[in-house]
Amino acid sequence: MTSQPKILIVDDENITRITIEALLSAENYDLHFAENGLQGLSMAAELQPDIILLDVMMPGMNGFETCKQIRAMPGLAEVPIILVTALDDRESRLAGLKAGADDFITKPFDIHELLLRVQNMTRLNRYRILIEQRQEVDHLNIELLVAYDKTIEGWSRALDLRDKETEGHTERVTEMTIQLARAAGLDEETLKHVWRGGMLHDVGKLGIPDAILLKPDKLTEVEWEIMRMHPVYAYEWLSSIAYLQPALDIPYCHHEKWDGTGYPRGLKGEEIPLSARIFAIVDVWDALTSDRPYRKSMEAREAWEYILSQPGKHFDPQVFELFSSVFSNLKP
Repeated sequence: MTSQPKILIVDDENITRITIEALLSAENYDLHFAENGLQGLSMAAELQPDIILLDVMMPGMNGFETCKQIRAMPGLAEVPIILVTALDDRESRLAGLKAGADDFITKPFDIHELLLRVQNMTRLNRYRILIEQRQEVDHLNIELLVAYDKTIEGWSRALDLRDKETEGHTERVTEMTIQLARAAGLDEETLKHVWRGGMLHDVGKLGIPDAILLKPDKLTEVEWEIMRMHPVYAYEWLSSIAYLQPALDIPYCHHEKWDGTGYPRGLKGEEIPLSARIFAIVDVWDALTSDRPYRKSMEAREAWEYILSQPGKHFDPQVFELFSSVFSNLKP
């Protein structure tokens, strides 16, 4: 339920305060009254009103000075201020605008005009506040996304540090995948999900025992069955996180093959999400050209020969052509 707009009326004339109260009390306003400028400043600071009606000709601190000081107060720089004054000359209006007033109503005022001015000014101020609140929420959302992505980077580094032989692998393949995905025409919003998926592509290996993950020899068939579960683990862990659901394609599907012989689901051809098809060729290239516990890295020529043999088998032929074009510098 929306709270009542707070209106502060600052006027030294009792009859004016009574008249404004009679006019506005029938509306959905929370009315507050001050009898002079100093009292008005104190109440403005405490109330943080939605609008201020301010008399000009007051003893002690006049309305111009009061307006100027209100504008200098934290949280009140944008509050709408309507000067209610018997002064209607050009110099007085300029002085009011210079002090920070938003509008003028001349005494003796038309009660209907006053009501309409207050209604319009209150509505505009509430709209401004809503916009500012939405902007603040957007800013907080951006900060939250940055925090999430920093967390993803932390998870990725933790996994790389677990296996010293593959340290740096995740950042390398993710960077290359982004280049290839951008060349494939994926939009910037999708690329954010590709980045997250790339950084988390092997997160499921946290569920693989060290004796298997770090084994210096080739794995047995039973061990391979366990190793092949890591995309499933990644899906099970990440799918409950709404923020990461658009990024699941790579962690879940990057070991699928174009000809349907991959795992964990044996997807074939375009059943495999495009981002996973793009990631797969980059992942294989980096794996071939990096040392692993069970073998040394291949020379670039040997790795390229293997890549050339895989379009239509492991890789999407069109993705291979794109990879060959974008990363032509890798050819020996």
